[in-house]
Amino acid sequence: MKTAYFDCIAGASGDMILGALIDAGLDAEWLRVELAKLDVIGWKLEIKRVQKHGFSATKVDVIVDEQPATRTLPEIERIITDSLISDCVKAQAITVMRMIGTEEARIHGLEMSNVHLHEIGGEDAIIDIVGCLLGLEHLGIKRIECSPLPLGRGFTKGAHGHIPLPAPATVALLKGVPVIGSEINAELVTPTGAALLKHLSTRFGAVPAMNIESIGYGAGTWDLAIPNLLRVFIGESSDAADTDVVTVLETNIDDQNPEHYEHIMDLLFTGGALDVTLTHVQMKKNRPGVLLSVICPLSQAARMRRLLLTETSSLGVREQEVKRTVLKRRSLEVETPFGKARVKIADLGDGAHKYAPEYEDCRVLAKQNNVPLRDIYAAVEGAARLHLS
Repeated sequence: MKTAYFDCIAGASGDMILGALIDAGLDAEWLRVELAKLDVIGWKLEIKRVQKHGFSATKVDVIVDEQPATRTLPEIERIITDSLISDCVKAQAITVMRMIGTEEARIHGLEMSNVHLHEIGGEDAIIDIVGCLLGLEHLGIKRIECSPLPLGRGFTKGAHGHIPLPAPATVALLKGVPVIGSEINAELVTPTGAALLKHLSTRFGAVPAMNIESIGYGAGTWDLAIPNLLRVFIGESSDAADTDVVTVLETNIDDQNPEHYEHIMDLLFTGGALDVTLTHVQMKKNRPGVLLSVICPLSQAARMRRLLLTETSSLGVREQEVKRTVLKRRSLEVETPFGKARVKIADLGDGAHKYAPEYEDCRVLAKQNNVPLRDIYAAVEGAARLHLS
């Protein structure tokens, strides 16, 4: 799988990401042509080679003339929607814009529809965000991973006056993302960089197992005590498993009507839970109880938390974010002497696989053919192995 890993040596911004992609091989002239499909006038991409502590890197600046009016978030979305760029890039760009707009609206006490362009980052933010997404699509990147993000200190000047660093919008956007502190007095991660990497990255951590094909260095604006660079590794992922970060919510219950658990589990799964388990535990005062555990995507944590607090007798929920490793898998329908059935096939790497016949399909075939269920399972797995041989 074509993978990009962003190594945030000195943080991340939209122009640093764009510079790294161009440095890694993205055609800058192609990018200019694609960005011209946006109804934004008076801008240009300035691309040059620079040195940062002896490292040669690509510096991208989006130069924007003074615009006739300050656009609101809905107007920005219309610019993206009405353009001739790909539908996938449109959808992702709007998502990233809304991520920034949501946090800016909360910070400034505004309605989302009243968030203006300067809160989102200016006209250049549109070019940065759309440009990065266009570049990743053009390079054929299917998976994106990222290092933990370093956060600087100090103050920066914004439309509302002096802003503490990390900027409030950046901090809000990075909830659920691994970060590390830095003593450098500068804005290392911008809201645009935070939103892009949070939206795009399937995992934050060390460099994944991959065969590196190209490396790109994108330069930041400031000269810092460290090389002000963002580095991208692009290549083929050689890992048979995918990793991501999920939320685990738990609560201990000793006074719930047992008849309600089926209803609660159904609501949790319908609401987006990846897994729900009930574990019998012995609680205080020697009462038998249940440990109710839920695994869900980070984006569904608030919904799961509310369901647990409203649908159970619990008065509190424990919550943590954990790294999860899952095997890549696909579903296949196979033909057996007993009939057709589906089977999940998980890749272990090096041509090895694991097989998980679908229980419901096998149960139906066992009843129809009046044979033991284990025989159906063996036949389905055998058919799957034959199909892959």
